[in-house]
Formats: sequence, C-alpha cells, structure tokens
Amino acid sequence: MLRLALIVAGAVLVSDQVTKWLILAKVMDPPRIIEVTGFFNLVLVWNRGISFGLLGNSAGWQSWVLAAFGAVVAGGLLVWLHRAVQGLLPSLGIGLIVGGALGNVIDRLRFGAVVDFLDFHVGGWHWPAFNVADSAITIGVAMLVLDAILHDRAEKA
Repeated sequence: MLRLALIVAGAVLVSDQVTKWLILAKVMDPPRIIEVTGFFNLVLVWNRGISFGLLGNSAGWQSWVLAAFGAVVAGGLLVWLHRAVQGLLPSLGIGLIVGGALGNVIDRLRFGAVVDFLDFHVGGWHWPAFNVADSAITIGVAMLVLDAILHDRAEKA
C-alpha cells in the first residue's frame, strides 16, 4: 500500500506543479481574469497564508513555518501508512494528501506563497481560489473520513 500511495503522491505532485507552471508561464502572462464559464474563472492568486488566506498578512515567517508543517504532515502520514494503515481507500487518500501537501510546500519554498488559480463562483459569491494540490488534499481527507465511517460500521456489525 505504501508503493501505491507514493505513486499517487507523485502523480498529484507532478500534475500540481505542471498546472502551476502553465498558469504562471503561459496563461497568466500578464495576470488577468479569464472567464471559462458562467461559474468558473482562471485567476492568479498568491496565497501567503493557510486555507482561505488565513495568516496571509503575517510578516513572512509563515511561509517557512507552513512549508515545514506541510512536510512534517506528509512524512507523518507516510509513516502511519507504512506502520498501521491497510486498505485501498486510506492508501489512496494518504497518497492524495501527501502529493498535495508537497506541491504546496514546493510553492512556499520557491515563491513564499502558494499559487492558486481555480475560481468558482455563483452570482457575486466566489469560493476562495485553489489549485490541484488543494483539490487532492480535500479529496484525500474525504476518503480517510469515508474509510473511518465504513470501518466503524463494519466493526459495529
């Protein structure tokens, strides 16, 4: 299962970094808002904080702390997977989270911020911009929660 998680993490990491490179080098030169559909835009947002931009106005220390935290979380998840986790669903979930976390760690180390570019909206309301890494982390966490729920139900039955 560790090998599967590493393959998934590698695929997420590569796709995240390639999409960010395309946005920075090709699509957002110059930066602008590109309306793709009536509910989806491509934008360029430098997220210096955590989810939803929290801690984004700090003095600059947060990039290094958040990068270190992301690397520690990724390493901890891989150790947990190697020692205790069994099953396809949690292995895939951990792979998604690790790949996404490392993708955002690379951004923080390179740019001091995470490159976000996917902007969904309804009317005047916009969900905070995000990227492939953020999507992988969210899906991975959902898979771990689902596995915990299914595991709990199986134990009760």
